[in-house]
Amino acid sequence: MTDFLSQSQARRLVDEYIEKGDKVYSTQEILKSGAIPRLKEYIVRPGKVSDSIFGGKGSFTEKSTGKLIKFENPPLETKEGLPLRLMVRTQRISTHDITRGEIPFKDQILASNHNYMIRMLRDYIGTSQLEVEGLKDNSTVIAAENLVQIPFENVLRGYMAFSTTDTNMGKQYLTLGVRDFGGHRLPEGLVAGCKLPYIMDTPSTKSDEHDETVSPEQLFEMGVCIPEQYKQIVNSSLFAFGMVYQFLKGKGLMAVDTKTEHGFNTKGQIVSQDEIWTMDSSRFWKIDDYNEQFSLFSKGDKEGLEKYIRETQPGIKEEDFIVNGEVVVTPRSYSKEFARGFSKGEEGYTDEQRAKIAVRYIEGIQHLLGKRFEPERGSSKERIVSGLEKIATQLVA
Repeated sequence: MTDFLSQSQARRLVDEYIEKGDKVYSTQEILKSGAIPRLKEYIVRPGKVSDSIFGGKGSFTEKSTGKLIKFENPPLETKEGLPLRLMVRTQRISTHDITRGEIPFKDQILASNHNYMIRMLRDYIGTSQLEVEGLKDNSTVIAAENLVQIPFENVLRGYMAFSTTDTNMGKQYLTLGVRDFGGHRLPEGLVAGCKLPYIMDTPSTKSDEHDETVSPEQLFEMGVCIPEQYKQIVNSSLFAFGMVYQFLKGKGLMAVDTKTEHGFNTKGQIVSQDEIWTMDSSRFWKIDDYNEQFSLFSKGDKEGLEKYIRETQPGIKEEDFIVNGEVVVTPRSYSKEFARGFSKGEEGYTDEQRAKIAVRYIEGIQHLLGKRFEPERGSSKERIVSGLEKIATQLVA
């Protein structure tokens, strides 16, 4: 049997990290400190979870003030002349478009998750990521070609998950009565957690503030992409979905849905960028848990289903598994979906909530990779500086 960290061992690891109370430095603070001289003058474009460093013009909306910040960085290229984008994965977590705080080890976990998946799928969906000697799989810094972005999120759904986010298919269908979603006509009789008639592509606009599900035709009308480009992205992503589905099945997990982003490289090729099939960009459900819940639901045993959910997911809120007064299938999830259950208004997460979320991420990466989670012990600042130094030395012109 694989020597995984038990839930209690993972919790102790997380509690020790929180009690240590290391100061969290922003990527911009790290650059301004001069720790990486080559990058000291660059303005960082902060994201919901990952930060970006690149040459040329950029902009972002400052969260604290709502002010639009425009900047222009010096050129940033590889020694071969490729435009570079450096991405720094943070421990931040965002739900309902609100940043809720820092989750211990989340940066390392998602890095390991992404790098494992990109090796599996890069031949089919391409990648902007560049190889850097000495960067481990759990390195929180990525070097990539700076693509010309195709500004939409490519969202694929195999099951109708339910959550309280506005772009969630289950919420739109079950609580708002929506039947036309992302360019698809949804049939009557669907229930939360059910398998969809086919894997549905439901693209979403991309924004730092608020995303919106649209149809492919709307993307074409807005000039986001042309039909041939969209077809290439979706067809390659559907193939990848099948590969991941089979892989996860062998791990006792289900591929529920995912989202990817894409752009053009300097060769004119469409390739993937940013996270690929991570616990933040996808939903992974436990197969045995799903089967048990759906069996109880199919038998009409609503009391048994509610009892099972409460016993297996202590602390779950009723709004997450009771819809229109009915108990719905709500499988145990290894994804950011778990964290959404703790979200309340615009409040950040408490230390207790952060700890529970971190433990779930640890359990998830152990299931995915099939090995014990062994974190890097240094501070996040030390890991970021080390990674950026390797990139600057090896790649930057």
